[in-house]
Amino acid sequence: MDDLVRAVLIALGVLVGLGIAVIVFLMWRFKIPPRGVVAMFAALFYLALPLDVLPEAVLGPIGMIDDTGVVAVVGLWVYKLVKARQKLVEGGAIKVPPSTGE
Repeated sequence: MDDLVRAVLIALGVLVGLGIAVIVFLMWRFKIPPRGVVAMFAALFYLALPLDVLPEAVLGPIGMIDDTGVVAVVGLWVYKLVKARQKLVEGGAIKVPPSTGE
């Protein structure tokens, strides 16, 4: 049993680390505002929690609907934040330092 717990914890750690790496890359690449970053970390935290609104252990694949919904809603919201920032930069409302290349 100890090996199984260790394997699950290692897999969970790798997935969380990979999720954090993706969030950092997206934050750097698309200049996501801080509230978008917080939303992405909250979604990652929700995915890593063993407690769910619809538990996979009881409902099987149907239990992944809430996880998919959280990721979809956060992804759409962050996309809209990035697009709104781009419009503000293009309109001149936000000044971008010349070294960023925008």
